[in-house]
Amino acid sequence: MSANQAEDRANDAGNRARSADFCANRKRCLIRAFLFVPFMFFSFSYTRPLPIAGESIMLARGETTVIDMGVLGESQTRRDLAHLLHTAVELSGRNRCEIAREADLHKDALRRTLCGERSPSLGEALRILASAGMAPHAHLLLFLGAGGDQATRWLQTDIALFFEELVGELPSALERVLGNQVHDVKPRWAKGTAHRVARLLADHIDELERKDALLGEGSASFGGRNG
Repeated sequence: MSANQAEDRANDAGNRARSADFCANRKRCLIRAFLFVPFMFFSFSYTRPLPIAGESIMLARGETTVIDMGVLGESQTRRDLAHLLHTAVELSGRNRCEIAREADLHKDALRRTLCGERSPSLGEALRILASAGMAPHAHLLLFLGAGGDQATRWLQTDIALFFEELVGELPSALERVLGNQVHDVKPRWAKGTAHRVARLLADHIDELERKDALLGEGSASFGGRNG
């Protein structure tokens, strides 16, 4: 065998080896690309969503909730609560002296409370709302959970009374229905649950309106035949 033939054979062998390596690398790249799709799916599916602006971040079990302490400042809280109580008293149409007497407050203490100069106790705030004819627990719960603006908008409304009954009944209902599973409930489910409850109420109202419409049509037809 000549030296040239040996060199040609060696070159052919090298080319085949490089071709095999290229194919193997290409297969590995294709496999990685194929596996990347489910990897991205599961990454997005199980990654904790980013919080909305102003929303508290619930950390892992055993850790504390990150709370913006700025919104809990004494002066801001006093102003917001004073606005709620002042609006409730104005909407009641009652004399402030009567409200102060029923709430077991001096009239000057009531005045200073309503203008934001004095921070009322929890009992005083409840009594002022009750004396003004409002649902006291509902509006304080709204004030704490959704803010003063929401609590003020719902003054003298049936939805506030509904909210008070709902919140009062919910803990025992959860324990009764879930049993030991009540401790498996995750805080991140709260927002979705709230939207489902609202959707359930909307469907219930639509169903009642359809029934009322059918009853109205039936009464009209019955009256027409009698006429």
